[in-house]
Amino acid sequence: MSVINIDEARMQVDRKGFLDIAVDPAIDLFAEIERLKKEKNAVLLAHYYQEADIQDAADFIGDSLGLAQEAERTKADIIVFAGVHFMAETAKILNPRKKVLLPDLNAGCSLADSAPAELFRTFREEHPDHLVISYINCTAEIKALSDIICTSSNAEKIIESLPEEQKIIFAPDKNLGAYLNKKTGRDMLLWNGSCIVHEIFSVKKITELKIRHPLAKFIAHPECEEPVLRMADFIGSTTALLKYTKTSPAKEFIVGTESGILHQMIISSPEKIFIPAPPETNCACNDCPYMKLNTLEKLYLCMEYETPEIKMSDELLERSRKPIEKMLEISRRYNL
Repeated sequence: MSVINIDEARMQVDRKGFLDIAVDPAIDLFAEIERLKKEKNAVLLAHYYQEADIQDAADFIGDSLGLAQEAERTKADIIVFAGVHFMAETAKILNPRKKVLLPDLNAGCSLADSAPAELFRTFREEHPDHLVISYINCTAEIKALSDIICTSSNAEKIIESLPEEQKIIFAPDKNLGAYLNKKTGRDMLLWNGSCIVHEIFSVKKITELKIRHPLAKFIAHPECEEPVLRMADFIGSTTALLKYTKTSPAKEFIVGTESGILHQMIISSPEKIFIPAPPETNCACNDCPYMKLNTLEKLYLCMEYETPEIKMSDELLERSRKPIEKMLEISRRYNL
């Protein structure tokens, strides 16, 4: 591996969003990452949608709620977040004095990008009698414009904790919002955002799969479109989908969410069969292109040089922390 100093590393990151230097292929990356964790008192948090090697190297694997909870209680000096940008931002918001690293700053989110802060600010101002619940898959700027943050794991309970007469804006995911309206009987005003992965599943191809696998259970994330959700035997957050596959007596599952979760499903139930739900096209569109920007090599370099680092203004940190803390408070109340 070429040797550079920390200032040179940060200059490279400024240009590309990640540290682009060659890694010696003879290096045992798993061993090096473990060494760096111990030397730097670092914790590695990874989302279920990360590549299998990163999940295997992680100290904690979870969905957005679990990762936020872990970020809140960690005693580590450095938080290394193997996920996408809004997740690392959330960890920084909850730990403003700690260093939070993301292997590739380009690991964004199509759903977060669908809610530009200035447009959303105007939208909120047009509905002053509405309380804003925002899905955690949004930028820090949107969080700062929100009253409560939620995840797919706790959204229903958070909505039900509010008076029935309370008017609500739900952002940014219209599909999750529509599902929650149906579940709770509310009529929330929905922002028109969506996730590129969960919008591309094919009803026709899933139907064909179900015909070929008549005993398979079709499970889906509520970010999917309504016609897909109507076909599902079970709908739930990423963690809920994983739990369902563990406890269900079924031996085959068609999985309607990002394909990274299949790694944990196979580890938990190696005797069962897991089939990724097919997209409309022939591409690997049920792989999130942003999640997959992180690699084991980038993770190692990120920890070695402590860059790229998530940085935010104190003012934004303060404003965006309050709705997240409200979410965590409600989650604790309901043991979520």
